[in-house]
Amino acid sequence: METVAGAVTHDPPPAAGGRQGGPLIVTEDSELLDDLLRLCAAAGATPEVHHGVPERRGNWEAAPLVLVGDDAARRVRGAARRRGVVLVCRDQDDSGVWRRAVEIGAEHVLMLPDGEQWLVDRIADVAEGVGRPALTVGVIGGRGGAGASTLACALAVTSAREGLRTLLVDADPLGGGLDVLLGGETAEGLRWPAFASSRGRVGGGALEESLPELHSLRVLSWDRGDRIAVPPQAVRAVLAAARRRGGTVVVDLPRRIDDGVAEVLGQLDLGLVVVPAELRAVAAAGRVASAVGMVLRDLRVAVRGPYPPGLDDREVARLLGLPLAGEVPVEPGLLRPDEGTAPPGAGRGPLARFCKEFWERALVEAGTA
Repeated sequence: METVAGAVTHDPPPAAGGRQGGPLIVTEDSELLDDLLRLCAAAGATPEVHHGVPERRGNWEAAPLVLVGDDAARRVRGAARRRGVVLVCRDQDDSGVWRRAVEIGAEHVLMLPDGEQWLVDRIADVAEGVGRPALTVGVIGGRGGAGASTLACALAVTSAREGLRTLLVDADPLGGGLDVLLGGETAEGLRWPAFASSRGRVGGGALEESLPELHSLRVLSWDRGDRIAVPPQAVRAVLAAARRRGGTVVVDLPRRIDDGVAEVLGQLDLGLVVVPAELRAVAAAGRVASAVGMVLRDLRVAVRGPYPPGLDDREVARLLGLPLAGEVPVEPGLLRPDEGTAPPGAGRGPLARFCKEFWERALVEAGTA
């Protein structure tokens, strides 16, 4: 049992995917109830409220989270023991709260108002049905024009075609927009500037529903306005929300590392450096890999041909000191979908096969296949 005063101190129990419903609140304290209802609203959850243990059989046991006001501790003392019970109180000088928490089998003693952010996060977790986080992959060019954006789009399109919930994130404000590459610059939905003021927790479901849907995946890109940066805390909140939805997240990374990009790198499971098979490109990629590798532990190289004499994909990987993810096929005929061709990764071409094989390996490594 733990006292919560602001920071997350206990991981939530595993939950299946999909929305789970709101918590059960047990209290007769009207002021406390108002506070808890406010926090549930902030988390996007609709609670069930009772003055004591619910009379309907199973309601106590089935609720994903139970918030017991200190005033109601005695009334729930005889209830069946279960996980996810939180005793909520305000008086930090009341030593008797620990005895009452033990009597009802509470996992946490939560003090208001200090623990409000922890509780909002906890309520949102159970409301969203948090399960395994998305496998999150970043793609970065070893030099300009390496084809990183094309590969990021192809990976996302292939993931969606395999039936996985997929989000493609454009982390490069100067890249022209991945929605443009996918032929969806006029598609309805929010872009990065709309999230610039985000703080704390962003709802994963609300995020997904707000973004443009292109080729069966969601895309978070940039608009055509003047904003070219989003505060790091907003980047952190948005990407964390995306990962909570499960499936896969693919991020197209810029070659410069600022505070916002560092937030993205901190949430990646693995990264791919796309390197054309040229000595100059290998030299440039070495600098990129050095900077990225300071934050991201699992960094691999994807090599793009054609190859000059004496240089192949294994030699490029050796020179960079990185594991080889494979050779990225070149498909020079790739154009925008609105010009009559499929997006990168669609169809049955060599790039689609590369991406499919990549996901098969990566998902097995992550234990999600």
